[in-house]
Amino acid sequence: MSDSSIHTGRGRSTDPAAAETPRLRADARRNRDQILAAAREVFADQGPGAPLEEVALRAGVGIATLYRRFADRQALLRAVTLDVLARSAREARLALAEEPDAFQALARYMHRALDLRIGVVMPELVKLIPLEEVEIFSAREASSQPIQAMIAGAQAEGTLRADVAFGDIGLLIIRLGRPLPAPFTRDLDTRIAHRHLDLLLDGLRAAPSAARLPAPAMTLADLQAMSFDDL
Repeated sequence: MSDSSIHTGRGRSTDPAAAETPRLRADARRNRDQILAAAREVFADQGPGAPLEEVALRAGVGIATLYRRFADRQALLRAVTLDVLARSAREARLALAEEPDAFQALARYMHRALDLRIGVVMPELVKLIPLEEVEIFSAREASSQPIQAMIAGAQAEGTLRADVAFGDIGLLIIRLGRPLPAPFTRDLDTRIAHRHLDLLLDGLRAAPSAARLPAPAMTLADLQAMSFDDL
C-alpha cells in the first residue's frame, strides 16, 4: 500500500488507529476526572474507607475502569488529595486575580471551598497520606501561598482583623463544612453553611453597607417544626 492511500489533503492520516488515539486519551482523562470528583464526594459523605464500588457508580464508570486509573485505594486517596489541593490553589489564585480587593478575594475563596467540600474531605485524607512526600508537600505549599497572600493583603488594606491567622481561615472552613445532622437535607445544609459564612465575614456588625444575607433565614419555629427522630 502506498503512502498516498492512507493520507489525504494536507497530510492528515486516515488511519483509524491514529484517529482513535486522541479520543481514547480524552476518554481516559474524562474518566479520571469523573472518578476524582466522585471520590471526593463519596469520601466526604462516607469517609475514606467507603466502598470503591460506590465511587465507580457515582462516577458513572465500571469498577475495572477505576482500577485501571488507580491501582488501589491508597493510590486513589493520594490522587484525590493532590486534586483537592490543586483545586484549592486554583480557586485562590483566581480569586486574587479577579476580585477588586483582598478581602473580597478571601470571601470568594472561602465560599468556593465550601462548595468543593475541602474542609470535609481533607481532614480525613491527611490522616492517611504521607504529608512529607515531595509532591504532596509542594501541592500544600501551592495551595496555602495565595491564601496567605489574601490574608496579608486584606490586613494591609485594613479590611481584615490584624489578629486573624491562616489557621483561623482553614478551621472556619472545616467547621462550616461539617454537615448538619438529619433532617437537614444536603441542599439546605449547603445553603445554611454559605449563610453562616456570610455572617462570619460581616462580623455580625449592623451597617448600612452590609449585604443582605441569602435565604433561608430559619426561625426558632422552623427548627422546632423539624423532626430529629432519626438522630
